[in-house]
This record gives sequence, structure tokens and C-alpha cells, in this order.
Amino acid sequence: MKLGKPKAGGSSTSVGAKLGGFSQQLITALVIFMVLTWGYSLLQESKTTPTIPLSEFATLVNDKKITSISIEGDNITAIKNDKSSVVSKKESGSSVLETLRSYGVSTSTLVGVTVAVKSDRGLSFWASLIPIVLPILFLAFMIWWLARGIKGANMQALSFGQSRAKVINPDDTKEKITFKDVAGCKEAKEELSEIVEFLRAPKKFIDIGAQIPKGVLLMGAPGTGKTMLARAVAGEAGVPFFHLSGSEFEEMFVGVGASRVRDLFDMAKKAAPAIIFIDEIDAVGRTRSAGIGGQGEGREQTLNQILVEMDGFEPTMNLIVMAATNRPDVLDLALLRPGRFDRRVTLDLPDRNDREAILNVHIKMKPLAEDINLKIIAERTPGFSGADLYSLMNEGAILAAREERKSVAQFDLIRSIEKVMLGPERKSHVLTPHEKKITAYHEAGHALVASCLPDADPVHKISIIARGHAGGYTLKLPLDERRLMSRATFLDDIAMSLGGYVTEKEIFGDITTGPSNDLQVATAMARAMVTKYGMSTLGPMALVPEGDQSLRGIYGKEYSEAFGEKIDAEVKHIMDNAWQRAHNIVIEKKHVLIAIAEELMRVESIEREEFEKILISHGIVPKRKEEII
Repeated sequence: MKLGKPKAGGSSTSVGAKLGGFSQQLITALVIFMVLTWGYSLLQESKTTPTIPLSEFATLVNDKKITSISIEGDNITAIKNDKSSVVSKKESGSSVLETLRSYGVSTSTLVGVTVAVKSDRGLSFWASLIPIVLPILFLAFMIWWLARGIKGANMQALSFGQSRAKVINPDDTKEKITFKDVAGCKEAKEELSEIVEFLRAPKKFIDIGAQIPKGVLLMGAPGTGKTMLARAVAGEAGVPFFHLSGSEFEEMFVGVGASRVRDLFDMAKKAAPAIIFIDEIDAVGRTRSAGIGGQGEGREQTLNQILVEMDGFEPTMNLIVMAATNRPDVLDLALLRPGRFDRRVTLDLPDRNDREAILNVHIKMKPLAEDINLKIIAERTPGFSGADLYSLMNEGAILAAREERKSVAQFDLIRSIEKVMLGPERKSHVLTPHEKKITAYHEAGHALVASCLPDADPVHKISIIARGHAGGYTLKLPLDERRLMSRATFLDDIAMSLGGYVTEKEIFGDITTGPSNDLQVATAMARAMVTKYGMSTLGPMALVPEGDQSLRGIYGKEYSEAFGEKIDAEVKHIMDNAWQRAHNIVIEKKHVLIAIAEELMRVESIEREEFEKILISHGIVPKRKEEII
């Protein structure tokens, strides 16, 4: 049976807009009424003939200024010599001649005047009704027109609780996407292929007694492609896709969210088989009854309605509810129990191969230069999400267009990596010679310490050109994909972060505000080692609970004040050791530090190849891929 196109519930026009339209109708009606009244008055004025007293009319006749007289009942209409007309009125029951004689008009005076008598038929029946019927008809029309506007506003008010879901139909070729359009996510695609097969051929599952989960929860960092993957499932299955955000259920009125949930599920059931996708479900699916954070009655009612609707699915109903969140730890447990969102699919950040595949998707419709090498771009973008890679390709195209070139070159993409990571260049941020020297030594300290530590990542670029909030930066990237971080790697990263701080203190005898962000990053890393990863002398303990970070200050700490002093002491011990390691390298390799800083002040940016030449010339062997374990 061919499915009809499901209609999206509700209109994007708000109640306020409808009421505004009603006000416009009212103003328009008043304007029309005033224009008609004004036109009618002008018409009456144009048709009005001057009425004169009978004595004045007799005087005109005596003066022989009248050429013809027309008599109709008691009305006298006379035509003057100048072709103009005047109107007068005679006495009832008397003739015109008698009336004029009584005013001294002789019969000889009337000899040259044409007199015509018309029968007095009076007004016709329909003509007498016109002055009565027309105003009534006009008022009836105005009432109907205004009532139609009020009805529209009332209908919109009644549709206030209807779903605002966006519907993508399976025959919409412009909006439809499939798994081919989603690069990477191999494990997630395999997991969701069962959902596609169930929507295509549910009978073979039902015959064997199997039930596909009603709810699928997509979890992952922002930009990993959760929404796109959900759309691809609907595209592969060829079913309607109902999409809306969790925040779209909520309004200022309690109960509106629950009403919209009911309307959404009713729409989807009529269009089944179908997929309902709720993006950012944590907006309405947070843990209930916490009594904090200003949680409202409306949000809990909305969540309760979602739970009830998912329980109300018939076993044979071909309806799948998919949801996405990057905060699964704050979701209510009732959402995650079996029978609801019991199928959970995790989307990780793409690895190098996946990043290359995603870049190949985004290069479509972009003219590329011959030197493009997406493998290098994929290697230089660890930690980038799919959204970041899209932004990278778009920024590369913008840079090429800005420079009046017709194709995107490799250099454009390399520059785009730094722009996405750190922000645009601040060319107007001009440093004084002294500030430039401090920045150059600061970044040279980071690069030198990173190059001398065995577990630190190799340096790819050093620059003292301001980007974003950074006055300068040292870009280091791992040679291999890394899923696990060791204690030694953390310690080397902390020492590398303190390299700029130590260099300023050693070279200039003072410190500036430049290392402030370095200190924050290093301290946070050291505290995580102690309280989260068990990488300290305090032993294998996790002292920071997982969950909503905003609740920690309310629920209190997981440890006593006395133990908190031990944590602070351990963090300080890690920071002091890292400072000492960085200090020893700066003192021992001071000549290398000076060489790097002087070259940096001369050229402002040093790429990896030039930096490694400086290291080799001073007896330092750069890290190679086979040396990284």
C-alpha cells in the first residue's frame, strides 16, 4: 500500500502573528468603511441640485430667466437660461399656475416657458429598500470577515499544543541521505542496520518472536554526526523521518510539552513505518525530582508523556524512536530501562582513516588543486569531529575565494586547521619589540621542552602570530592515533606546558600574564591525575564523581577536608616536579633555546621541517614514528 505524505502538525505562524493578522483585518475594515462613506457623500453632493424658495422661483420666472419647467408631484425642476437647473417645491393640492399667480406671475409671462407635467409614480419597491438593505448587507459582510479572523486566531490557539516536528518524506530526494553520505561510524552503522532491516521487512522478525528495540539512543561528542546518522537510517529504510529538538516541546505554559508529545506520536503512528528523532533529549529527559536547578513541572510532564507513549507501542507497530545526546549521564533512569531506550549506540571521534573518508565527502562540489593530499590533513587533525572537518573544508574554500583563486590548494587547508583550532589571525595585534621577544622565548621554551621529553608529542609548528585569544602558539600533534593516555604522557605534557613559564623566569628574571592559560591547563591535568585517574601516591581512587558537573557544589565533595589537603599537596608535588624537569632542560639547552627564539623573531613562524633542522644542528634527535610506543 502506498503511503501518503504525512502532514506536519501545527504551523510555524505563532498565535501572536494570527492575532496581529486579526488586528490588521479590523483596521482594514474600518478603512474600507470610511472610504465607502466618503465616496457616497461625494456622490450625493455631486447629484444634489440647489433648492430655492418658491418666492425666488417666481421672481426668476417674472425676470424671464427660466426656459422650461418640469413638474413631478409637488417637486418643481426648472432649467435656467444658462442651462443650469434649480429645484423648488409647490404647495400640495394646488397647481403650479395657481401658485405662481399668487406670487404675481402673469399668464403672459409663462407663454415662452415650456411646462411639462410628469406623473408622480413614487419610488419603486426595490428602490425604497436599497437604503435599508445596503447598510444591513454591509454590516453582515463586516461581521463575517472579522469573525473569520477571530476563528483563525482561535484555531491557532487550539493548535498551540500541536507538534512542530519537521518531516522528511522518503521521496524527498533533496533531503534524503543514506549511509553512503555518512563517512566513518562503521560500528554504529552495523548496529543500526538491524533497525533498517526491521523497518523494511518486519514480518520475519515478528514471525520468529523477535522484537526490535523501540528506542535507540545515539551518544557521542558534539559534531560526531548523530543527527545525520539518524536521517541516514530513515533514508536507508525509506520511511518518513520526524525530527525535532527536545527544547521544542517546552513552552511557558505547563502541559504544552505533553500535548505536543501526544500529537507527535499520533502523527507518526498514522505514517508508520516511521522514525521519530528527538535531538538533545537531555533538555527534557534529565533526572526527575532532584528538587534543584529550577526544574519545572512542565518538563517533568513532558518526560512522563514520552515514557507513557513509548510504553504504549503495539508489538507490531513499525515505529522507532531515536534520540541523541552528548550528556547520557544526566538522563533519567526510566528512559534507559529495557523497553525504552535500551539500544545505545556510541559515536566516537573519527580516527585518521575515518577523518580522511569524511574529508572525501566534504570535497564534493569543491574544485581542488593538484597538490591536495587529504591523508596529510587527516594526520594533522587528531581530535577533530565531523563538524570540525566540514568547517575546515569550508574555511579552505573561503580562503581560496578571498585570494581570487579558482581551486582549493593544500596550503589553504593547512591554514584552515589552525583557524579552526585557534581562531583567525589577529594581524592588527602588533607587539612591541620587547613583547615580541618575550613571546618568542616563551614559545621556544614550550617547543624545546617538548622535543627533549620522551613521551611528549612532536612539535609541528611554532608561531608568534596572534590567533584568537593566544598571542602565540606551539602546535604539537601525535604521530599515531592515541586512545589511552599514560601517566608518563601526562607528566611530560605538564612539564611542556610549564616550559614557557620557566623560560620567562630564567631569561627575563620576571614573568608576565602570558603563561596564565598554560598554568590553568597544567593544574587541571595534575588534579585529574590525582582525583580521577588514580595516578598519584594517594592510590587507586576516583574522588570526583561522574555526572552533572553543576551538581557537585550542591551535593558536596566526595572526600573530607583533611583528605582534600592531601590532594592539594599531591597536585603541588606533581607541578613542582614538572617545573623542575622543564627548568633543567631550559638551563641545559639554553643555547638551543636562544637559537629557536632568534629564528622565531626573524620569521615569526617555524614549520616542523625547519624546527627539526635547528634541533639536529644542536645535537638533538627529533622524534620519529617508530620511536613512539
